[in-house]
Amino acid sequence: MKELLNPAVLTAYYSILGILALYGCHRALLLALYYRTRHRNPPTPPDPGDWPTVTVQLPLYNELYVAERLIRAVVGLDYPRHKLEIQVLDDSTDETREIVARAVAEHRRAGVDIIHLHRRDRTGFKAGALAAGLARARGELVTVLDADFVPQPEYLKLLVPHFADPEIGMVQARWGHINRDYSLLTRIQAVLLDGHFRIEHAARHRSGRFFNFNGTAGIWRRRAIEEAGGWEHDTLTEDLDLSFRAQLAGWRFLFLPEIEVPAELPVEINAFKRQQFRWAKGSIQTGRKLLRRILAAPLPLKIKLEALIHLTNNFCYVLMVGVSLLVYPAMVVRRGSEAWALLLIDTPFFVCATVSVLAFYFASQLAAGRGRWRAFKSLVPVLGLGIGLAVSNSRAVLQGLRRDVGVFERTPKYRIEKTADRWKGKKYLVRGHLSMFLEGLLAAWFAYAFLRASLSGMWMSLPFLWLFLQGYVYVFLLSLHSVTAGWRPFRWLLRRPAPSPSPSRDLP
Repeated sequence: MKELLNPAVLTAYYSILGILALYGCHRALLLALYYRTRHRNPPTPPDPGDWPTVTVQLPLYNELYVAERLIRAVVGLDYPRHKLEIQVLDDSTDETREIVARAVAEHRRAGVDIIHLHRRDRTGFKAGALAAGLARARGELVTVLDADFVPQPEYLKLLVPHFADPEIGMVQARWGHINRDYSLLTRIQAVLLDGHFRIEHAARHRSGRFFNFNGTAGIWRRRAIEEAGGWEHDTLTEDLDLSFRAQLAGWRFLFLPEIEVPAELPVEINAFKRQQFRWAKGSIQTGRKLLRRILAAPLPLKIKLEALIHLTNNFCYVLMVGVSLLVYPAMVVRRGSEAWALLLIDTPFFVCATVSVLAFYFASQLAAGRGRWRAFKSLVPVLGLGIGLAVSNSRAVLQGLRRDVGVFERTPKYRIEKTADRWKGKKYLVRGHLSMFLEGLLAAWFAYAFLRASLSGMWMSLPFLWLFLQGYVYVFLLSLHSVTAGWRPFRWLLRRPAPSPSPSRDLP
């Protein structure tokens, strides 16, 4: 039996590593494209003689802590008043509705063209709200700003001139991070998003590949939305879906990394996991919906391959769970093999699957001006969090393969702007999912594997095992802390929070 099991373990292990290595090579390709095209900047657009009318859409659902902050920032946009329309697309079922109504009424009295559109149900979720607003909009350009964003006054005037090119259908700005240094979790998220925007988006855009609108902090030409078929709600990533349909229809997209729009990062692990779950599930749904059409379209091979990898990349989380289960058995099977043989076999997989990812995020931090040492310190936590998310996001991927769309569960925001701000005791806390206990089991499994490998003298395996161990332990303990918030035996997991503010002071 052992003679049959050992080859099976190694075959499965190296097969999974091989696929992960291919996706890792894609990261290396994006990094190479980024450096090769880094001097390709869009031409400076002319100042519009007559500024086009812009509709600003603010989709909200139960955002009592940040709704007024968003409205105040949007009302403060520096743009001709008679060419600016603001729609607050409010699906709220709590006191957010009253907060928004008061804010909108106040600004309307001051002469602002702002309207509060409240739907009685959430049909279509965010996509449904955007479609309902678009039907009443008067703008030829439409920008979407989510509740956690705080656009700078010059936001519109920096992006709108690029629509002088009639082929441009969408212009995307880069996300910034209001609370980047709030905690280790927010710092890691900032690195992940920096990689997405500064390297991925830039490389795809400048090399002529498809990239996507990120759901917020971008401006659409209304005609591009309509010619692509409009907002559809058969996936949880309506932004990704519309982006590919618009580019298939021939519209060009523009990415402006030098223009940053600040946003609030999730500070609580289960809120972050919910966000990542929605993005992972939605990307698989979009791939199931559009990949056949993309691959059959008369497009260059580089665009088709990029779209294929882009829309299937989240399968890596399922593969990561497979590696998590097989890595220690594979090490045991190979124990006693010559060190040079192991290095010869494992090094290419390690370089492609791991080193390429490290280089990718290291470059993103250099591009962000973070400095070499600060960039280097972020690498292990980034990989660890990616591993720790594998269970939750694998569940998302498997759900994305099914036909049902599911419920759009928005990421709660708590108006966390400074390190002294607190989220404990506020509404909207996400209590997590039972899959966190599988993360705990994997943490225990790697603690056992690390101990056995240490006692057995498998020194070359320890760094690899430690990477998995710290990832699963970190995510499990943070999830446990959120679930047991206020349960005294678990308060040692994070620093003790300050007393919760009174309900009246919670309001913006």
